[in-house]
Amino acid sequence: MKFKRRDFLTFLGVSVASTACSSVFKNYSHAQGNTEQEIFKFANFKPVQYPIPLEINNLNSQEQKQLFNSYQVQDDLILPEGFSYDVIASWGDKVGDSRFGYNNDYVAFVETNPNEGYLVVNFEYVSSTPWLQGYEQVLQKSLPQEVLSALHSARENRQGLNIFALPDDNSAKILFQEFFGELLTDQGLGVISIRRNGDGKWERTYSEQDRRITGISGWRDNRYLQVTGPAKSVFLKKKGLGYTDDKGELIIGTFANCAGGVSPWGTVFSAEENFQTQVPEVVMADGTSFSPESLPINGFSGQGNPFGLAGNKYGWMVEVDPANKNDYGTKHTWLGRFRHEAVAIRAEANQPLAVYSGCDRTGGHLYKFISTGTVVDPQDKGNSKLLQEGMLYVAKMNPDGSGEWIPLKADTAINPTALSNLRGELLTIPNPDREKGGIVTVTKQEELDQFQEKYSTLGDLYIGDTAEEIQGAILIDAHFAGNIIGGTCTARPEDVALHPVDQSLVIAFTSGAAGNDGSPDKRVFSDKQGNIYEYGCLIRLRENENDPSALNFTWDAIAVGGEPASGGLGFANPDNLEFDKQGNLWMVTDMPTGLHNQPVRQGDNPYITGALGNNSIWYIPLSGENAGKAYPFGIAPMETETCGLCFNQEQNTLFLAIQHPGEKNGTRSNMAEETREISILTTDGEEFTQTRTIPKGSNWPSLDKNAFPKPSLVAVY
Repeated sequence: MKFKRRDFLTFLGVSVASTACSSVFKNYSHAQGNTEQEIFKFANFKPVQYPIPLEINNLNSQEQKQLFNSYQVQDDLILPEGFSYDVIASWGDKVGDSRFGYNNDYVAFVETNPNEGYLVVNFEYVSSTPWLQGYEQVLQKSLPQEVLSALHSARENRQGLNIFALPDDNSAKILFQEFFGELLTDQGLGVISIRRNGDGKWERTYSEQDRRITGISGWRDNRYLQVTGPAKSVFLKKKGLGYTDDKGELIIGTFANCAGGVSPWGTVFSAEENFQTQVPEVVMADGTSFSPESLPINGFSGQGNPFGLAGNKYGWMVEVDPANKNDYGTKHTWLGRFRHEAVAIRAEANQPLAVYSGCDRTGGHLYKFISTGTVVDPQDKGNSKLLQEGMLYVAKMNPDGSGEWIPLKADTAINPTALSNLRGELLTIPNPDREKGGIVTVTKQEELDQFQEKYSTLGDLYIGDTAEEIQGAILIDAHFAGNIIGGTCTARPEDVALHPVDQSLVIAFTSGAAGNDGSPDKRVFSDKQGNIYEYGCLIRLRENENDPSALNFTWDAIAVGGEPASGGLGFANPDNLEFDKQGNLWMVTDMPTGLHNQPVRQGDNPYITGALGNNSIWYIPLSGENAGKAYPFGIAPMETETCGLCFNQEQNTLFLAIQHPGEKNGTRSNMAEETREISILTTDGEEFTQTRTIPKGSNWPSLDKNAFPKPSLVAVY
């Protein structure tokens, strides 16, 4: 898509003539006076050297070829001149009676006083190679060779290990529970208290509120998570069509915690995303789970199997009050069960509460919850109770830029999108054989038509003894229910963020690729020439009359990823978003590790991602003369992604999580590096070759020779 900047400015409501009067980085249409402009140095920087030419470089083709003839990738967090970073916490550091987990992701800063507050951090998953390399030093215990040997043998023989079936006192089961307990301990979320010291640096204070909520909280320590909403009635079933864990409304742990959001009342929401790798995702018609034996251990997947975890209790949004040391999280089931990625909370006085979230899977949906009750004071912690009653809606985005919210309730009609409109021409739907439960993938329109002839409404598909149980089953199966009522299959929504001034919603869709279980609607996620947004896009959604409870909206694409020569802004795979107070956008990318710095435009590699180097941090002004441009603010260390960017209230610190350093190659040995020839395009499409030097593995954050890498949380000044 060749996205014209004039179109971008018109969409934002900024006149082209007025932008000529604005200075490069210092004019903000919503700034609160000169003082705020002066202290917000984050928007006044010289962009870092990116691996490919960008339009902002203002170079001709020959100059681009000379400047970008070679490029040195660095195993460090690269920031603009005048900026630096400190490590606040790393994997293994003490947090309460536990440790700082692995692969830190979303970060929230909840300030309690000036220069003081709580950081709430998600821990998404474990990267096997670097985690095993650092295991003995961090955990101060030997690796369980019996378990590792069994895992290796099973993988060699292509077998799964159903540890769940063993008696509880079996020695092998105990060993597996101990080892997989360590894996799950390194997932979940954590609360750490910090303050700014006399030198202006942030430091930990180790308060009594510091604590971990792990993947096995409640298993042995009675720190169970709580639950609200209709799915609770399903969890309380003594007997159902499928598996129940006999714990009723009590839930063991939270894991696969990816993105999140902060509520206006000071709580933090944590999104359980790729839970399907650890527990069964599919369910029976009554919302009960498939047995843990249906997902046995295979390498580091199937982590819930040894503990008998019920799959229907994962894939939710978790709310935590960091200030309450006894709060270990509540899963709000009215927000739906799917591969949650991100949340944005709109709380306005005398209006219903609106909560937006996305399902980060190929063909996943965008959702909105609307509460039955209304907000009185947006900062009142009692607003959490509004999540106990309302309705969940799935977005239907029409090709003409209009849209509607479809309720996930029993009387909603079955009306799936035609397969011909989906890039992969397939759709996963609830199994028509409701006694078997689960899902099927349909690839022929006649199969979809037959399904629609057999079932008229969601209430025909999901069963229960009460209306609440039926609603609970629908919410537990939200993604597949959304598929069959016409929710738009999207390009993987990675994050959602509300504009601080006009309350419009910006959604980061990370990739328009098709998968084997879903694909995006090609009428929505492509340009006017039919070119799919392969490398992601940013879409802005406006509710009708700016009403948080509206059931109709409009939408438009405001930026697309890809090479400048193809109309992209130079990034790929947009992920976490953050607005500054001036209403400008900050963004990080999540390019797949295996594609970093790989040769492009040759062989069987159709992707250009490798040319873009490591993952990166971007600043996208939405006002002033540079509106519509994208500026690289930072470049991540080797084999990492930057996550959870979050400003403090004064906007003089940016908190960031650096996730999975060395994920592919592990520890960088003896400063090893390699050289590759990378195909690069100038901004007007001329191809040339760049010699790129690339570290092999990572020693971040210590950067000491042969040091094993550790995911870490940093503060950027």
